[in-house]
Amino acid sequence: DAEAVKLAAAVKDVEPDEETQRKLHLTIKKVTDDLDGMRFNTAISALMELSNYLAKLESRPKSVLSTMMLLLAPFAPHVAEELWQRLGHDNTLAYEPWPVHDPKLVVASVVEVPVQINGKLRSKVMVPAGSDAAACKSAALADERIQELLTGKSIKKEIVVPGKLVNFVVA
Repeated sequence: DAEAVKLAAAVKDVEPDEETQRKLHLTIKKVTDDLDGMRFNTAISALMELSNYLAKLESRPKSVLSTMMLLLAPFAPHVAEELWQRLGHDNTLAYEPWPVHDPKLVVASVVEVPVQINGKLRSKVMVPAGSDAAACKSAALADERIQELLTGKSIKKEIVVPGKLVNFVVA
């Protein structure tokens, strides 16, 4: 059949990694909340963000794409149904239950913390989620770029908001 649509080679029957799981469950939560609140444009935006994330992956898990089709169905039912069938499902997606997010999967295991010197962003460091001020500060001080910029300067004040920001005021 000349019109046969084939799945991209990147679509595979693989388990999603932790970050992909997190993004999927954040999207499930967002789309569900946005539909409940009649915020259709932001629900579609969340689906676009997930789509853009998945497009960058070397292999895209079928399970994630299937769930994404369930989330897409209220907005583009015909396209979602067509892709659902292409993903290997025999039944119609209209009879499938709505996906439910797992609250444990929505929480990030690591967070990116911006590091500033005199209020200007100079670097970003990754720290385990829930790190205290001391851990955030030591991660910032361990960063090579920050070490270079602090060389020969004295730190007058440190402003640390755990998991959010580290700012060194120098003279």
